[in-house]
Amino acid sequence: MPARTLSLLDLAIFGLYIGGLIIYGVIDRHRSLKARDHFLGGQSATWPKVGLSLYASTISATTLVGLTGTAYAHGISVFNYEWMAAVVLTIFCAFVLPTYIKSQVFTVPEFLEMRYGKFVRTYVSALACLLGIFLDAAGGLFAGAILFQIMVPDWPLWQVCGLLALLAGGFLIAGGLRTVMSFESVQGLVMVFTVAALAWFTFSAVGGSPLAGWNAMMTQVPPEKLSLVRPLDDPTVPWSGLLTGIPLIGFYFWCTSQMMVQRVLAARSLDDGRLGSLLGAALKLTSLFLVCLPGAAMLLLAPGLPQSDQVFSHIVFDVLPEGLRGLIIAACLISIVSGLAGIYNSTSTLITMDFVRRFKPSLTEQDLVRTGQIVTAVIMALSIAWAPQIVLFKDTLWQYLQSLLCYFVPPIAAVFIAGLFLKRVNNRGAGAGLIAGTTASLVMFIDSVAFHLIPIHYLDAAMVIFLVAFAAILIGSRLAPAPDPVKVGPLMFSKAVWQAETEHLKTVVWYKNYRYLSIALLSVTAAIVIWFH
Repeated sequence: MPARTLSLLDLAIFGLYIGGLIIYGVIDRHRSLKARDHFLGGQSATWPKVGLSLYASTISATTLVGLTGTAYAHGISVFNYEWMAAVVLTIFCAFVLPTYIKSQVFTVPEFLEMRYGKFVRTYVSALACLLGIFLDAAGGLFAGAILFQIMVPDWPLWQVCGLLALLAGGFLIAGGLRTVMSFESVQGLVMVFTVAALAWFTFSAVGGSPLAGWNAMMTQVPPEKLSLVRPLDDPTVPWSGLLTGIPLIGFYFWCTSQMMVQRVLAARSLDDGRLGSLLGAALKLTSLFLVCLPGAAMLLLAPGLPQSDQVFSHIVFDVLPEGLRGLIIAACLISIVSGLAGIYNSTSTLITMDFVRRFKPSLTEQDLVRTGQIVTAVIMALSIAWAPQIVLFKDTLWQYLQSLLCYFVPPIAAVFIAGLFLKRVNNRGAGAGLIAGTTASLVMFIDSVAFHLIPIHYLDAAMVIFLVAFAAILIGSRLAPAPDPVKVGPLMFSKAVWQAETEHLKTVVWYKNYRYLSIALLSVTAAIVIWFH
């Protein structure tokens, strides 16, 4: 593929946007060497900042490259991962977030230690660190490299990854999570505009106008590629996956992933965390119309691309006009940098707070921040080394990301769900569940890569692993005394808390009542799924 260049107008807009964000970050930044400011942004985020940060972190270049490429290769059924966020985040707001906020924790594993003990915290934290490096960070680098390598095709993939990682690391070391979220709140607004423009010009290129292009896509793209509910033998998203793997990895991603939960923990109040989460979920629903369907429409503009992950690059350079091209390249660069910074920050937080501080409790606030910066550099190096290997696993970036989640996060989801709702579950049961579940994960993952003896889709494999882990939790818990209800009660969902909240919400105006907003969000989600079933 020949190298693509940006016009002077594109370069000017690119420079103005990057420069403007840097100035905004300098003005907004109030440097502090306290660990809570560095890792949780001082817990000062309002609900719009939380919601836009959640959206910006999930509508990054990784998502744009992954969703458009998979929609092009396999159809819009990839959107099932997106709308499930609305379902999961309503559960998160009702049952999970209140306990997080009340506990005043830095990390999700820290919360699990309060419920189960140190072994579970250490186990979950270690697994989350590995996923942060080899899944989230490496996937973000790979997506960014695919996009920017089109402008510098002579650069090896690892060199582009290295440059992006260095930018992200410097960005994070300079200001911590507060700087990340300040950038992402602006970035979220810009990304809404840019993906809307991406859809507008893609459909216009297909049919001469957005409406004509929409009609052409709906009539000329194969019907099976415009359906959310696919047959049981579908290689990408069989309908069974809507009941098995997708809800499970959605629960992990939104409710227990440090990368996402950390943004909500930065909220200044429970209400801000809830409203911000629902705003992020609502924005996720736009991905169907602004990202997935344009990816499918590219079948009419650029059929037969050798690598489907190049679809987004073709839209940017072949469809978008000058000026807008520079803006979206700048927005993607910032999304990559801020997204990677968020991943590096959350992973370094886990390592610093869950491992280093445990073995060196005498470290000062300044020492913890300095340690976090050193850990960030190590994580950067590992992710740079792994990112080029992603092409060896799946035919699209999105399949790589989702398959690894399906194989390795169900045990964490099982432990968390059991601990949230079952008082009888104890430390021994949680440990048994993690060990049994991870063993099942390794067996099924290795088989999927090397042997192919187990004829099961990775989405359905997630449920098998979850059930193995959950059964082990229940059996293991019966082999030891029940935990102290006084100790674990505040860390669990209870009917009494729900009833007390119900009485309180009667005094809250309807448009600020998160339950009414959740019902509205679920209704819109159901309408979209039914429309494109």
